[in-house]
Amino acid sequence: MKNLANIDCWIFDLDNTLYPASTNLFAQVSEKMTSYIANFLGIDKAKADKMRYEYWQKYGTSLAGLMKNFKIDPDHFLEVVHDIDFSSLNKDSKLINTLNELPGRKVVYTNGTVPYARQVLKYRGLADAFDEIYGIENANYIPKPSPKAYKMIFAKSNIIYNRSAMFEDEIRNLKVPSDLGLKTILICDTPTNENYVDYSVENLPDFLRQIISTSFTEKN
Repeated sequence: MKNLANIDCWIFDLDNTLYPASTNLFAQVSEKMTSYIANFLGIDKAKADKMRYEYWQKYGTSLAGLMKNFKIDPDHFLEVVHDIDFSSLNKDSKLINTLNELPGRKVVYTNGTVPYARQVLKYRGLADAFDEIYGIENANYIPKPSPKAYKMIFAKSNIIYNRSAMFEDEIRNLKVPSDLGLKTILICDTPTNENYVDYSVENLPDFLRQIISTSFTEKN
């Protein structure tokens, strides 16, 4: 934890990072995306689902691919696909407590929207845990892992690279932050050997507790 000693800004992804992937919340979003694409392009759902996935892989988000290849209203798309049932999310007192005790500024940066992020945080009991929230609309709909997206958001948030750390569940989204000088933490079940990932973490609250304990020890 020594290389996190000078960190005073913590940047968190949202989906499958601030709630467990096992919740499967994003499956609802994916299903909505598939239906939207099928209706918008007049194609069957199997083809639409394949397109959704391929665009996500190639462009960072399905929306980015749709914007590049078709005339689509991003605001309407995002409003429709994020209109989901959040009741599968539960409050996690351990995560709430560790985030509240974590010293420094806390930021959410998601490829979703700010209103969607606020709903997720509300249902997780984390509505007051973060100082700032940034969504894809704040990056002109350019998604992570595009370097342009990070630089745009980091500039808006006045991020000091060598004093910040980023938490992500998608490994490809940590390469640019690492290159910029941020510390990187991957939320995953299986450790990675990628040199741009500083920590692979299975349990976020436990990892945050280690950071808090280390910070307290160093100050005393």
